[in-house]
Amino acid sequence: MKIKGLRWWIIGLICLATIINYIDRTALSIMWPSISKDLDMGKNQYALILNIFMIAYAIGQTVSGKIFDAIGTRLGFVFSIGVWGIATILHSLARGIVSFSFFRVLLGIGEAGNWPGAVKSNAEWFPVKERAIAQGIFNTGAALGSVIAPPLIALLWAAFGWEITFVVVGAIGLIWIIPWLIINKKVPKKHPWITEEEKAYILSGRQSETEEDNKKGLSIRKILSYKESWSVLISRFFIEPIWWLFVGWMPIYLAETYGFNVKEIGFFAWVPYVGAALGSLSGGYFAGKLMQKGATVDAARKRTILIGGAIMFFGLITTILFADTPLKFVLIVAAVLFGFQFVISNIQTIPSDLFSGKSVGSLAGLGGTIGVFSVIIMNFLVPVISKISYIPIFIMIAVFVPLGVISIYILAPKIKPLD
Repeated sequence: MKIKGLRWWIIGLICLATIINYIDRTALSIMWPSISKDLDMGKNQYALILNIFMIAYAIGQTVSGKIFDAIGTRLGFVFSIGVWGIATILHSLARGIVSFSFFRVLLGIGEAGNWPGAVKSNAEWFPVKERAIAQGIFNTGAALGSVIAPPLIALLWAAFGWEITFVVVGAIGLIWIIPWLIINKKVPKKHPWITEEEKAYILSGRQSETEEDNKKGLSIRKILSYKESWSVLISRFFIEPIWWLFVGWMPIYLAETYGFNVKEIGFFAWVPYVGAALGSLSGGYFAGKLMQKGATVDAARKRTILIGGAIMFFGLITTILFADTPLKFVLIVAAVLFGFQFVISNIQTIPSDLFSGKSVGSLAGLGGTIGVFSVIIMNFLVPVISKISYIPIFIMIAVFVPLGVISIYILAPKIKPLD
């Protein structure tokens, strides 16, 4: 049996896994008004639980990158989604900050693997000119998961309560493993269902897959000896908090600023992620089109990142000046997250532009770790600063945007293969 376009089935499953990933991780924030009331916990406890998750997630990014490089993407994703699915189910047993924190650690370790795993899988299954659109499809899963999660979680919560909701959404991830193992049998060169035409197309213009498999991955120290690697790390340090501010704190912001309950949060909080989904696809498509028209990888990546950065920056300024109603707020944030995803799908692809084989997941995972540590700092600041106003927080992340974009231009004078 042969399947045309098998690479699109693979990225489609990874996109679905990412949707599940975001449903599972955002369930806590959406249901927090109810959980905090039932268990008598406040915003400071929420910030601590959120940061414990982020620390585990940060460590998990680097560890998972090495795991995926060692055991491959097929088994890597089974490990990753298996751990986070079980962790989500266990949330139903939590009764305080200690138990919630422990289960969030498991969730963070498991969910972290999704990102370096996707970057590595895209490097295996897509030629260079299609990797940004593949990364865009993958990142669309984060946006779609954030679109689906608020109304889905609100409806499940209204029908069954928060404990059963955690069990239901966690079980979905475990079910995903079945089609993944069936469809993703082997790497492209050895897959029995791939057509010869698609195999040749995927492998064209790169080392043979045997060479890449046999090639020893570079050490972290060696990877960091290239300043181009630091362009990934520094840009993600500045850019990542923009996404996570809204993922982690937008439900709380809506509850505090507009007095929203769980249902109202559920039917408003999905709107910005429609913009994010469009940005994911647009950023990858735009960069790919530039390459098809003759632009170098370097020029295509940087032009796309610059445009997306401008959209983010002006969107955040607009949020500060004009977002005086909940509808205006979520619509403007939709533009901000469009710009974020337009940018991040290309930044996340840079590790596969710089390296090959068993070094890609390592740099991708390390970049995720650095980005998450920036988010952790922000999460400690939000409860303190927001007692006065959220405006300084929006100003801070607006300043981060040009710093992230500039770091790409300075530290990666030319984005090209290094090894």
